[in-house]
Amino acid sequence: MSTAIEDFTAEEKQVLSFYVSNTDRSIFALTNLPEVIKGALFSRYSRSTLGLRTLLLRDFIQEKEARFSEIQAIGTGGDSAKKSQLAIESAQKFYDRILDGFGDDSIGELGGAHLALENISILATKTVEDARIGGSPLEKSTRYVSFAEKIKGEYRFYQEPTLMNSVHRDLYLQTCRNLFETYVRFTEPIRDHVRKQMPMDSKSSPAAYERSVRARGFDIIRGLLPSATLTNMGVFGNGRFFETLIAKLRVEPFGELNEIAQSAFEELTKVIPSFVRRAEAEHRHFQDFQNYNKQQQQLVRKFTEKHLGQLPADNAEAVRLIDFDPEAETKILAALLYSHTGIPLQQIREQIRFLPESEKLGLIEQAAALRNHRRHKSERGLELAFYTFDILGDYGMYRDLQRHRILTQERQPLTTRFGYDTPVEIEDAGLGVEYHELMARSAEAFETIALDYPEEAQYVVPMSYNIRWYVHINLRALTWLTELRSTPQGHSGYRRIAQEMFRKVEAVQPLLAKYMKFVDLNEYALGRLKAEQRQEDKLV
Repeated sequence: MSTAIEDFTAEEKQVLSFYVSNTDRSIFALTNLPEVIKGALFSRYSRSTLGLRTLLLRDFIQEKEARFSEIQAIGTGGDSAKKSQLAIESAQKFYDRILDGFGDDSIGELGGAHLALENISILATKTVEDARIGGSPLEKSTRYVSFAEKIKGEYRFYQEPTLMNSVHRDLYLQTCRNLFETYVRFTEPIRDHVRKQMPMDSKSSPAAYERSVRARGFDIIRGLLPSATLTNMGVFGNGRFFETLIAKLRVEPFGELNEIAQSAFEELTKVIPSFVRRAEAEHRHFQDFQNYNKQQQQLVRKFTEKHLGQLPADNAEAVRLIDFDPEAETKILAALLYSHTGIPLQQIREQIRFLPESEKLGLIEQAAALRNHRRHKSERGLELAFYTFDILGDYGMYRDLQRHRILTQERQPLTTRFGYDTPVEIEDAGLGVEYHELMARSAEAFETIALDYPEEAQYVVPMSYNIRWYVHINLRALTWLTELRSTPQGHSGYRRIAQEMFRKVEAVQPLLAKYMKFVDLNEYALGRLKAEQRQEDKLV
């Protein structure tokens, strides 16, 4: 490893050693620095001939206007922490000037924060997770955690203010309570049914077996949870991500999302103020975004009502392959060869079109055969082949599949008009009649509320009900999605979606489907058992 070309005095090294992982090598990490300083430091770094440590020392540590020593006291508690917060506020113009003057919007990616979003609805989490780039969300699981707990005598669901102050208050409360009560009542009968269908064998540990039964049971009954169910999320993101997210949440039609936006802005202002300031409600940047969004929504809504308003929906297939590229094989092969030649891409494609089919088949088969497991990712060239799917699946399936980031997707509003999924275990356990009656009552409540509040009515929709969304995805990402979501431990609902996506591609492009060699098309009664047993074996 090469040494740094900078020379520091012994005193300077002592000062810097607290903020960098080393003072004499060319590769080092930053330590013990607030996000605002790291972001401002890197923004200046991109337009300087000086090394980062020299910039840190000269333009921050030794710069009075930066209030560096006072800002560094943040996190120490007591008076020091209070003074450091005041120092940040006082020095804000200094840091904002650096961020504005030494870069564009990408500078917002140089600082980040961890944000906890607690007691927000499942419906709200999907909008937060729609923000794809620069953020990493992690949501409370419906598979491993029970949602039966009551807080102060009430089940944990969002009491939407508009509905709570309307004539639909009692209907809304009763519908949500009925869903939770049934969720609680079904828990043990479903677990007993799972145990009867899949008795524990001598090779499984009781602990691993019971964990798999519990997970399977929660998977079966999660469709009873309304989208108003309260959950928790943890989100890590860079400043650009949070600024965009807050702005989008502010213009959503849901009051809950507007409140989340304001609360997130207030909390992030305490840790990365320079990166989210343009998302403030009165900032000209946000005002411009808000006006643009309003005009766009009005334009598209008016056009939709005029031309598509009375068109009935065709719900024949759960997964439809809408379009694909007939030239995909040629494009992928050309991309695979490109980095090994000095020939333009178009010329390579033209040459490949004249190759014998046996030659093309041979290369793809051999390349695919090199993958020994699904974590062996295929070549980047597969990203040139795209597929568009229109999918109809229950809201629970959508929640799991929506988390994949390297794709383009859009959903329609949540409704009860596309029917619902009924896990076969509920029927087999003798709970089908009660389940269907509850789904019907929930649909009636939705329709009643939707007459006055079409947006807020979505909160009463159980996760078993179907939602429609489209996915535009390249072959490389599709390979990852279908292989991951078809593993035995996956939920049976999204396993069916992943399997069908694979089958649709295989039907039109069987050669390229060979890359998706680890898609599991089998069915499993207790899919998580092997995974739980492996975990148990590690403890021995």
